[in-house]
Amino acid sequence: MSGADRTGEPGVLRAVFDGLGAGIYATDATGRLIAANPRAERMVARPAARMLGHDMHDLLHRDADGQRIPRENCRMLQVLADGRPREGGDEYLLRGDGTTLPVIWSAALLELPGEPPGLVLAFHDFSVRRAAERQTAAYLQALEALTARLTVVSEVSSVLISSLDIPRMLRKLGRMLVPDLADWTAVDVLTGQPDEVLRIAVHSAADPEAAGELEGPLPSLAESAGADLVRALRGAGTVSLDAADLAREPDTPLTAAHRRLFDRLGGHSAVVVPLHSRRRVFGAFTAARTGDSPPYTEDEMMMLADIGRRAGLAMDNARLFDQQRHVAETMQRQLLTPLPQVDHLQMAARYRPAQVAAEIGGDWYDAFLLEDGVTTMVIGDVVGHDLQAAAHMAEVRNMLRALAWDRREPPSLIMRRLDEAMTNTSDAPMATMVFARIEGREGGPWRLHWVNAGHPPPLLVEAGGGTRFLEAGHGPLLGMSATLNLGLHWPDAYEDLPPEATVVFYTDGLVESRTRPIDTGMGLLCRNASALARHGLEEFCDELLERLDPRGDDVALLALRLPRYGEGAPGDRTPSPSRDEPAHSPADPSRSAPGAEALGAEEVFTQAPHGADRPPLP
Repeated sequence: MSGADRTGEPGVLRAVFDGLGAGIYATDATGRLIAANPRAERMVARPAARMLGHDMHDLLHRDADGQRIPRENCRMLQVLADGRPREGGDEYLLRGDGTTLPVIWSAALLELPGEPPGLVLAFHDFSVRRAAERQTAAYLQALEALTARLTVVSEVSSVLISSLDIPRMLRKLGRMLVPDLADWTAVDVLTGQPDEVLRIAVHSAADPEAAGELEGPLPSLAESAGADLVRALRGAGTVSLDAADLAREPDTPLTAAHRRLFDRLGGHSAVVVPLHSRRRVFGAFTAARTGDSPPYTEDEMMMLADIGRRAGLAMDNARLFDQQRHVAETMQRQLLTPLPQVDHLQMAARYRPAQVAAEIGGDWYDAFLLEDGVTTMVIGDVVGHDLQAAAHMAEVRNMLRALAWDRREPPSLIMRRLDEAMTNTSDAPMATMVFARIEGREGGPWRLHWVNAGHPPPLLVEAGGGTRFLEAGHGPLLGMSATLNLGLHWPDAYEDLPPEATVVFYTDGLVESRTRPIDTGMGLLCRNASALARHGLEEFCDELLERLDPRGDDVALLALRLPRYGEGAPGDRTPSPSRDEPAHSPADPSRSAPGAEALGAEEVFTQAPHGADRPPLP
């Protein structure tokens, strides 16, 4: 007999029914069970003999809690009503031991010979998949919680590294923790004085006014031994608090101040976290929860402790940066020179450091009096932006002073000697420079005699606002000609200076940056200097820097303002502006201008002698 001839045999059908990998129930038209395969018996732990003849819905169908489901809500029996097949995955069958079995199922009509159609239900055990879904959901929930914590830590880290202003940084930190990790926060720091504590920030979204009133100095640590806040500030680690703990704390002034936080802002639980690095404790912050917010979990406490460590490291870095900046600023002021007071001649200087930690570099200005009574003005830039560049700058500046002091030579010869000295007696790299003499009789007229070694040209600003760059006198950079045996030279240049004019010497950081080319910067310098021509010299310099707003590189600025014609001449009694208002410079105030003591006030501005190589003054 062929396979096709045997498909209708009852034995074959029974073998298929019993061997299916799914539970099978069959009912008549009323829903009573008429058959169950062995797989169904095992899955619901009920022998078929005890189920047959019973109503399938009443006997087996339950909800997730094991409660009966109204018959009219049974989706399986609806197949008997309308004849349409159905399937589902959110149903439960009652097992023989009283537990429920989640199943995924499908139901269809069953044709019965000589009877109304019944129902056949096929189902699979869904508990394994349901458990996997629950496990996956738990994993996802844990992952979401971890991601949320990492996001908070990342955002906090960004705040901590974005500023070196410690009070501002800590106030931001307190705000960031509300409301995700706390309903209110308070940040306390050790001031550096013995046992002195300052509550620098209190933040509460619910009552910001009350929070602000709780900031200020706190009682001394010495008066509050044993308090939980003192323990945190002494480096004992993170301290967990609840209302009962606060009530049991020693009655000390600091404890009372800490309780006021809870009295004003509420709170049933809190965590006090030290702000510390490996070397010291800088303070502590308190994070508290109020109302229906849950107490802190172990994971949340660990995260707050990590934030405290990160904040402590940021505070330590800020403190070290501040110390380094203080040393750099002190060194910078010692390297820069005060300006001489020269009768009616006005001078002003500014120095803006590069935006790096050391804050000193190779840009410098100088002004000093020569043996012949002539005033010199120098602006220069040594290659580099670090402490080494600053040391080379001081070396080049001092060589220039020594070479220029007693030599009645034009600036071009002084520059050649300086180039040779740099090459043969110094390891200073290349440098740019403008070296100028202000020559003339007392009361005028005046002349600028200068040489330029690869530096941006000085800017002449007339009293009426006219401007032009003094582009003559250009030669090679210092440290290049003698090193390469090029035999280059520096031509002398001359310019008659009109009364009340301003001459601006500057370094390239004033006009050049990553955001604009040097031509654009020089155009801005001209326009702004013209607009400021009638301002006082100090205001002129400050406003010029403010308008140009140089970024990145360090900047040196030196400005000369001439008096009206005749001021300072013999017999003139016009008060000298330099006597009433000494020239401001960034140099250390304890230093005096070079040459100011050696020459009397009446000697410091005289006519320069005329050499054979110099054209006579008018």
